[in-house]
Amino acid sequence: MSFDITTFHAEAVRTPSHEDVSAMRELLLETLREAGHEPEVDARGNVLASRGSDDGPHIVLNTHFDTVAPHVPYDRDGDTVRGRGACDAKGPLAALLAAFLRAEPATGRITLALTPDEETLMTGAEHLGETLSADGYIVGEPTELDVCVAARGQCEGTITLEGEAGHAASVPAAANPVFGLADVLEALRSYDEEAGPDSDPVLGEPKLTPSALSGGEAPNRVPGSCRLTFDRRNVPPETSETFREDLQASLEARVPDALSVSVELIRPDTPFPDPFVTDEEEPLVGALEAASGGEVRPFGAATEAAFFAADAPTVVFGPGALADDDGPVAHAEREYVRLPDVETAADAVAESLDSLLS
Repeated sequence: MSFDITTFHAEAVRTPSHEDVSAMRELLLETLREAGHEPEVDARGNVLASRGSDDGPHIVLNTHFDTVAPHVPYDRDGDTVRGRGACDAKGPLAALLAAFLRAEPATGRITLALTPDEETLMTGAEHLGETLSADGYIVGEPTELDVCVAARGQCEGTITLEGEAGHAASVPAAANPVFGLADVLEALRSYDEEAGPDSDPVLGEPKLTPSALSGGEAPNRVPGSCRLTFDRRNVPPETSETFREDLQASLEARVPDALSVSVELIRPDTPFPDPFVTDEEEPLVGALEAASGGEVRPFGAATEAAFFAADAPTVVFGPGALADDDGPVAHAEREYVRLPDVETAADAVAESLDSLLS
């Protein structure tokens, strides 16, 4: 089979994959089998295929085949393809798949490892992080063909304030959890200056963002509790769990004694990506930089790369952009990718693989 990257990308973007990824998984399995490779599906629904031998370095190519809702239909205007997933991450997916099929390793092994839930739970990548071992990982995301060697981590959680419920005419202000929100919000505003990690030389500052409020049912009744939701983008050495513990201690010192406060991570039984930084001097970075001509820089969003970076040097690379001069691209109604960039990404990854596995 002669793999046509444009045809595959079109079929991939046409396939909705935000609720049920089975159709995309079948497309991948069929494509790999037609190319002469026998893929497998592991316990978490990841699609894996390998080629080469065990007598040299092992390089893993990873990206995801799910997208966010709602589906945006495929549309092509010349060399520009629009649609949900066009760049995040079906453009990188097509490029990595093409590179996997094109590369001719003289030694060592290439594994294609594709996950079904990066946009939601990330359990696929967590499982790969526990079951794969390699000498380098290339993670496909829209980086504008730059070589991204770092990314902030990400977690989400809730802060619950509990006080005294009762008639608005009788509950004292100190026991009203709604009043306590003022102390919590001020603590969040100053958290990184007073208690958070220092700025990372590559990733810069961490970011803590309150994002939603809930509590109360009637204007004349004080609620017994109220809740604030937050998003955290962290930098080393902070992890999602150390952040939760440190934020809990910080808030306990700030809220009035009449209130109790608790910090919980959303989905505590599923993984959150922690921050990572790969040394720019690693051969993997140099090979991909030389092949692509891209800038070496951090990536602007959290990725599955975090689950691999503890094992081996990891870079994030691919066609498309998270945002352009006109606003958001990935996850947006105007999501697009340019087909020449998809081809360029495929060529750069294939060239890097040949260099690293020569």
